[in-house]
Amino acid sequence: MSTPSVQAFDQWIRTDFKTLNTQLEELYLEAGAKNDVAAIGDDLKQQLVNEGKAFIVELLSEGNTDEGFDNGFELLGNVGFYMAACRRHDITEPSREVRSPLQEASALAMQLGASLGVIPRFASSHIETHNRAINGSYKSFTHLDDEKLFLDYNTRGVFAFIRASEALLHILPLGITHPVAYDLLCTAQYALEDVVKYNDELFDQLDTDRFFYAVRPYYKPHRVGLHEYRGANAGDFAGINVIDLLLGLCRADDPYYSQLLVDKFLFMRPEDQLILRDCMRRQSLLDSFLDNAAANKSDPTYQRNLSKFLDVCQAHGRTALQHHEKLVKKFIEVPAEDSDLTDDQGITASGPPLPVLLKALKKLCDLRSAAPRDDIPSRYHDLEKLRELQL
Repeated sequence: MSTPSVQAFDQWIRTDFKTLNTQLEELYLEAGAKNDVAAIGDDLKQQLVNEGKAFIVELLSEGNTDEGFDNGFELLGNVGFYMAACRRHDITEPSREVRSPLQEASALAMQLGASLGVIPRFASSHIETHNRAINGSYKSFTHLDDEKLFLDYNTRGVFAFIRASEALLHILPLGITHPVAYDLLCTAQYALEDVVKYNDELFDQLDTDRFFYAVRPYYKPHRVGLHEYRGANAGDFAGINVIDLLLGLCRADDPYYSQLLVDKFLFMRPEDQLILRDCMRRQSLLDSFLDNAAANKSDPTYQRNLSKFLDVCQAHGRTALQHHEKLVKKFIEVPAEDSDLTDDQGITASGPPLPVLLKALKKLCDLRSAAPRDDIPSRYHDLEKLRELQL
């Protein structure tokens, strides 16, 4: 059980904190302030800082660092929510600071992050896979319908990726010629098709401007203590990378991809880190199908499973193309261009200027979709070999 101080802080995050943020978003909208929110709602901003600080000072004096992982992780998320909101409202801004002015929050976040083995800020799991609802209401930054829509569909998509990854993991001890491997590949395909469905619904329903100007800013990089940490990313969970690695579309020995994994490890919960590290040493299903082709090409089970494996690769590639060509384009790239913010350093959650991020995302998309490129380690030609093996 968590302490009364932890419970009081959690209650504030779920109520007054959300209300203050919502009131500030309404003021920004009324003032026509899109990217520059300085000097708007200063009284509300100060109230946000003071109320959050009072809870955090109490928690620091209590020394609450040994209430079990789940309680500690949830508390870290609440501290992270507070610090991210201060960044959103321009109360803090890393380019004009050498350390976070939120000293008490930084101290508690670093204490918790170090003891839990994760980054000392809120991560995507705090708002998706491990966002505990009370009476049907989970935690968010605001009461805005667009934020709820964004979180609802992101969470559905994340769990669909996780379902696909778990199905693929179960194939490893069975082998690619096991009859039940076909069932597991079907499960993975259906889950990835669910991702596409959820993203289509999000694309159709989410208001671009409200997302870009009232939801996205809570995911900006900010300092905790001396160090600046990138914002939470929807891909900060093991499942999507497990799919990349087990399908064989991305490889752990690719310096680009391994750097991506290294950069995100501490943004994941420790159990996710273990799963991903284990997958990095496994032979991919793609390589297993290639290695077993000579001995099993004429085997009906091999052929059936191979056909379904190729369907799963195609489904995973479709999710990558959809994310890059539809979601990123509509909700990030176009509004940034319209507002002349393309080269703004603070426009992306991951930190780099938008053109740099878009180039990296395109490369990742092409790996996941096995695009016919020779300048990256695409598996396009290997998949063509597998297609030729089909009888």
